Amino acid sequence: MPIDKIFKDDASEEKGERARMASFIGAMAVADLVKSTLGPKGMDKILQSTGRGHSVTVTNDGATILKSLHIDNPAAKVLVDISKVQDDEVGDGTTSVVVLAGELLREAEKLVTAKIHPMTIIAGYRMAAECARDALLKRVIDNKENAEKFRSDLMKIAMTTLCSKILSQDKEHFAEMAVDAVFRLKGSTNLEAIQIIKKPGGSLRDSFLDEG
Repeated sequence: MPIDKIFKDDASEEKGERARMASFIGAMAVADLVKSTLGPKGMDKILQSTGRGHSVTVTNDGATILKSLHIDNPAAKVLVDISKVQDDEVGDGTTSVVVLAGELLREAEKLVTAKIHPMTIIAGYRMAAECARDALLKRVIDNKENAEKFRSDLMKIAMTTLCSKILSQDKEHFAEMAVDAVFRLKGSTNLEAIQIIKKPGGSLRDSFLDEG
């Protein structure tokens, strides 16, 4: 069967170098889109839906922004999936993983342009990942046996994740609430056991952890 009979009438086909460059450009465009929202000084994005009501969302959360995009570029879709997995598994760092992957692709594009084979680039990235992992494992500190230091570590982690959120002004208050709630789970990782009840009105500091 002729190849042109397989595709629909409005379909297009890209091969070789052109297809590879399209993938690079699409993925880097997605990374550049969320890059400006990264960190404590990151800017919010205003998202307007195309559905009924044209609801407006203001957010700097990478996963929320990427979920709202209509993307048909395969490589860009992979970055969106990375962000979703990060959000489901960790709950933070959704923008960071996309920006990191985008920068790795940006450097890979330069190497591909220099006629280095993609498999060679992948092998190099795998070696670099092993080196980075080894360096992190050498510096890791586990204070699980010391309750006071362990709590202090959790407080620092919680405050770091809240730095770029709307709660940043009250990050100590909410970090303490989060750490107290997690300690009450007594080692369980089922966060669904922590029920969050939203009440309109009042200020952020009115939030509290109830005994229950």
